[in-house]
Formats: sequence, structure tokens, C-alpha cells
Amino acid sequence: MDTTHALQTLLDREAISALIRAYCYHFDRNEPEQLAALFTPDAVVDYGPEAATLHGADAIHAAVATGLNTTFAATSHHVSNIDIRLESEDFARSICYLYAWHRYHSGAPDGELWAQYHHEFLRTPQGWKISRLTLKAAGMKDFHRRSMHPIGRR
Repeated sequence: MDTTHALQTLLDREAISALIRAYCYHFDRNEPEQLAALFTPDAVVDYGPEAATLHGADAIHAAVATGLNTTFAATSHHVSNIDIRLESEDFARSICYLYAWHRYHSGAPDGELWAQYHHEFLRTPQGWKISRLTLKAAGMKDFHRRSMHPIGRR
């Protein structure tokens, strides 16, 4: 691998990792506008079988804003084990592990989620953007949903 390509690979991986962290940051700060700006205009988000699949940054913004204002009083999202695969110059995939804590407006017990984010990314003139996000759960405790997409454990 030549030095220029190796440097670009490192820069791309860091930009994508920063994008994943920014998603968590803006979600936890109740900033749906900034969160939606991380996505391509035609992005798809699948939060699980009990939630409608979201198509487009505007739908992502609307759904996240509603959830943050009516369901979640506070959240704390923690990602780790970020595995990024650069499949071409302008397309990448990743899987990362997620721990997410949720305090509910309803007064229900705090919900916990152990899960994975499965992402697809596109390089745009504005930099890397999320083009697809799928949430898959390994476990839940007092979470507001009964079923989630499984992580695919054998």
C-alpha cells in the first residue's frame, strides 16, 4: 500500500468514526437538526420491526425530534468496537457495538439496550454521510419495545 493511499484510508476511517460518534452526541443533546444533517438526503433508517422504516433525512429528522420530545427525557449512547470496511473510494460499511440508556417522560423505569449499529456510508461533496442505519439488539432491559432485529447470533 502506498503512503498516500494509507493516509487516505486512515483519514476516511477517522471521518466515519467521528460521524458515528456525532450521531450519538446529537441524539443525547436533543439536536435532531444536527443529527439529520449527518445523513444523505435519501438515507434509510431501520430502528426495528416495531418502528416504521424512515426514508430520507427529513423523515429521520421528524421521527427523531418526536421521539426526543415525547418519549425520551434523557438518553446516553455509547459506541465501541467500530469496524469500518472501505469497500470503494466512496462507499463504506461499519458495525459498531452500542450501549444506550433511556429515561422516559412517562416515568417508566429507565430502559437499557445492548445492540449494534449496522451502517452504510457514502462520500459526498460535504464529506462522508450515513446512507443507511440498521439497529440490531442483543439484549434489552425495561426498553420501550418488545422486539428488535436480532444481531444474528448462531
